[in-house]
Parts: sequence; structure tokens; C-alpha cells
Amino acid sequence: MLYFMNSTVKLLERRAMIVKMLVVGPFATNCYVVGSSSSKEGMIIDPGAEAETILRTVQQMGLSISLIVITHAHIDHVGALRAVQARTNAQFAIHEAEKGFVFSAPMRMLTSLGISPVKSPPRPDRLLKDGDRIDIGDLHFEVLYTPGHSSGGISLSGHGVVFSGDTLFNFGIGRTDFPGCSYERLMKSIHEKLMVLPDETIVYPGHGPPTTIGDERRGNPFL
Repeated sequence: MLYFMNSTVKLLERRAMIVKMLVVGPFATNCYVVGSSSSKEGMIIDPGAEAETILRTVQQMGLSISLIVITHAHIDHVGALRAVQARTNAQFAIHEAEKGFVFSAPMRMLTSLGISPVKSPPRPDRLLKDGDRIDIGDLHFEVLYTPGHSSGGISLSGHGVVFSGDTLFNFGIGRTDFPGCSYERLMKSIHEKLMVLPDETIVYPGHGPPTTIGDERRGNPFL
């Protein structure tokens, strides 16, 4: 489902970058379509569900998608991956620690809720590590290894924004009660990789509304 509300759909132009945030699926996952306004090259971050909605948005933005990045392999972030990749022919990238796609427990959870399981994700085309650079036309992002919510969680930083996955939320942090989670690692990731970014950095999380590093530094009760 795509809700046309300010809190759930954002279109931002910063320098040469366009970002559109879609809230998809039963877990209200944020999927981001990111593109260069000049070259019209783009990437998709976390296609968690509703492949047709995501693909329609890409078409409306006039982008050519070359890369799909998954911040972590939980089912609510990869549900539409196979369908979106098939239609875009884009490469799929994820952190090397997530390549095993250990999400059998969330799959059982979906079944228990009466939600049909999705097809397993395809093999990744690119395995990422901390410090890698992702280039989308004239856009450049740094891979920040931010484990804790999952063993191979990442964030993407560049052009005054950071896509934080389920590491940092608007006045919240990621859960650490799933297999492979660690509260200590999560807090270390937040403090050493995210809180060192400038206060004005816009944070695009995996769920919920955007925020800034400065707002989280000053008001996040978990920090």
C-alpha cells in the first residue's frame, strides 16, 4: 500500500539527487528510490514489498535502475527483491555478512500471521564491506557497516543524507531480540558510524519518518 501523505512519501532534491520514500508492505517498510536528476541513473534501497508500486514509481521518476541495495536481509526488506530485479535487470548488493540470508524465523512469523511467504531472494551480485563506495551516475555513497539489528546491517552515507536501515530511527533504534542481533554492537554502530556525521545530515530510516543526526543526538532517549 502506498499512502500519499507527507509523513510517508518524501520527494527531495539535494544538489543532483532525488529521493522518494515509499512505505510498503504489512510491516510499513520504507523503500527508497534514489536517482540523479542529471543522468537519470538510480538505485532502489530495500524493496520490501509491493513490487508494482516500486516499479511504477521508478517509471514516473524516469530513472534507469542499475543497483538494488539491501540494508539487511530481514524479510520485510527483501520481499519484492526478486520481482524488482527481474524487471530492472539491476545488480543486487548486500553486505558480505548477510549473504546467507538467515531469515527463517521471520518467515515462520509471516506464516503464523497468515501472510503468504515470499520467494527467497536471489544470489547477490555484489558483496559490500565497510568503506566501499557506491556510484550512481554523479552520486556517490559510502557503505557504513552498522551491525547490531542484524549481523551484516549497513547504512549508506552521501550528499548530506544517510540511509540507516533498521539501525537508527526517528527517536528510536533497531530491535535486538532477533537471531544475530546484538544491543552492544548496535549501540557501537550508532555512536561510531552515525553520530559522527554532521548534525544537519538527514536520516532516512527503514521504518518511520525521516529525522536528522542532530535531532537524534539531542533527543533520542536510547542515546
